Amino acid sequence: MSVPSFTYSSLSRFITCPKQYEAHHVLKYIPFADTSATLYGKDLHLAAENYIGKGEALPERFIFVKKFLDTINNIKGRKLCEYKLAVAKVGTEYEFCDYEAPNRYWRGIADLVIVDADAKKAYIVDYKTGKSAKYADTKQLALLAAAVFLEFPYVEAIKGMLLFVVANEMVKEEYTYENRLGIFDKLAPVLAQRSVAYETGVFNPIPNGLCKKWCQATRCIHNGNYKEG
Repeated sequence: MSVPSFTYSSLSRFITCPKQYEAHHVLKYIPFADTSATLYGKDLHLAAENYIGKGEALPERFIFVKKFLDTINNIKGRKLCEYKLAVAKVGTEYEFCDYEAPNRYWRGIADLVIVDADAKKAYIVDYKTGKSAKYADTKQLALLAAAVFLEFPYVEAIKGMLLFVVANEMVKEEYTYENRLGIFDKLAPVLAQRSVAYETGVFNPIPNGLCKKWCQATRCIHNGNYKEG
């Protein structure tokens, strides 16, 4: 079984439980279904994209985001909304590649990238609709930053922001050219485990308290609705 490229969201699912990952991304028997929370997030992201990218007015229900977006809009540089990024791995080297490239290693979409060529710096903004930034995960920001460094090699520093618009909180990270690819080293152990799972066809479960009632991986023996197949 060949090992496909990864997104950080899919890798996060593998970290949570390889068996659940298998159900979603290998066997693919769990259909995707939006929830009220995901639909709200999509609508907010689209509103932010249209406000910054097209100058469209915000819908009334998202007017509370305006103060954040106006601050971002005042940052000098080229604004790239919903910007698709991908990285290929050639031997031990990493290269920027097309989002749909067959040899891509990782890919992701940045809510907003601002590139200031004159100052040789960039900004990455990721909008979050969660109610708290307490358990914020910045690994996705680091992956996006690595790709921005590769696509825009004149960039020497990047400021990353997780903007929790509902919680009115912001988590900031800074990346330098020297440490631009360090995230791949940090993820190497779990990526190696994922490769072994694909090579052997064995995706071992990690049982937890949500298995019996809440997990959709019904072909796992720990699921309360376990079915062989």
